[in-house]
Amino acid sequence: MANILIVDDDASVSGALRQVFEYESHRVTIAPNGPVGLERLVDDNPDVVFLDVKMPEMDGLEVLSRMRKLDSSTPVIMISGHGNIDTAVEATRRGAYDFLEKPLDTARLFVTLRNALDMSGLKRSVESLQTEVESRYEIVGSSPRIHEMLMRIEKVAPTRARVLITGENGTGKELVARAVHRLSDRRDRPFVEVNCAAIPSELIESELFGHMKGSFTGAVADRAGKFEQADGGTLFLDEIGDMSFAAQAKVLRVLEQGVVVRVGGSRTLQVDVRVIAATNKDLAEEIGNDRFREDLYYRLNVVPIELPPLRERRCDIPMLVKHFTTLMVRTGRASRKHFTEGALNRLKAMDWPGNVRELRNAVERFLILSEGGEIRTKDVRLLSGGSPGAVVRQLLAAPSFADFKDRAERAFIEHKLREHDWNITETARSAGMPRSNLYKKINKYGLERES
Repeated sequence: MANILIVDDDASVSGALRQVFEYESHRVTIAPNGPVGLERLVDDNPDVVFLDVKMPEMDGLEVLSRMRKLDSSTPVIMISGHGNIDTAVEATRRGAYDFLEKPLDTARLFVTLRNALDMSGLKRSVESLQTEVESRYEIVGSSPRIHEMLMRIEKVAPTRARVLITGENGTGKELVARAVHRLSDRRDRPFVEVNCAAIPSELIESELFGHMKGSFTGAVADRAGKFEQADGGTLFLDEIGDMSFAAQAKVLRVLEQGVVVRVGGSRTLQVDVRVIAATNKDLAEEIGNDRFREDLYYRLNVVPIELPPLRERRCDIPMLVKHFTTLMVRTGRASRKHFTEGALNRLKAMDWPGNVRELRNAVERFLILSEGGEIRTKDVRLLSGGSPGAVVRQLLAAPSFADFKDRAERAFIEHKLREHDWNITETARSAGMPRSNLYKKINKYGLERES
């Protein structure tokens, strides 16, 4: 059922349209002239507008122009008893969805209405998705450190300068990179992300620069790399400190010359890419240990942005909790619950080694597992830190020793992956196993990184 607005000074025409549409169970509102139609557009938020061209006081084309200023998305279908090509062209130029001539053909009327509703629904779905995406990547906080960081983002975003984002795991480096892209003149071009730590060193060059068919085992077709995919837009190199020396040298060449060569190829390809890099490592220390190229560091570190850990901006925690709660409710992942002042104070007192990401996961856990509509201090105390007691009970509930070992191994690997923000190299080193074995375990247990 659609909400339809009809703007026509001819009562017989608007009455006939009302009868036809209401018979199909649509809701119809009638405005006898342009000014009233503009009021109804704002008050009723119709799905589709049928607008007469010839009206006293204000003609349909003028009403259409004003409607487009008030609402650019609602389809407006012009109707006229004196239609001509010039009028139709002018109506289309001013933003009309379609143009129908009187007497109106019922079959065409309903086809046009259906198509307009389909377009309207698609636009609103896209707008809703865009709002959801923007909410997901919103930088939340009002502390001095966050304010200073936002000011720097606003200054650097419109420029072509490269940005190096540093900070602990879970502080929101990707959010900053997306904010820089969104505020730049490249906002309508691709934003391509590469997690350098999650890609094996033998594959990183193919991932970044692409490859030619047959250049190595498994290269069954030509493939564009991330630099090509990001042409005209932004390439976000996350965990740049884990990139191999060989790949670093090739990235440096792209930054210096603006060209890439696919693995196994010889032709140079021109690319226009803004590179934003991020790391949780001290690159100066990595340079001193011969693990990172000094010349690449200076190429990347044109404008540095450092993200503070959550423990250094505890005053932002209540605002973050509210934001994550709203996000969980909006996406249907949890029911809305109220955090008491005592619960918020306890959250503010915690250290949060996993930073904002850890807080987000904790908020989701509280919303799902706490009883009633209120989250209190005792809920935070019982449910914080993954509830080790509950994990032990789950392991001991295993039906066999083999199942117990699988559950324990899965829990251990999942914990290590989260601890190291899914940095495969660091996780394997910490767990004391080869990376190849870690990949096998990840596949065996179907582990996936949280979005």
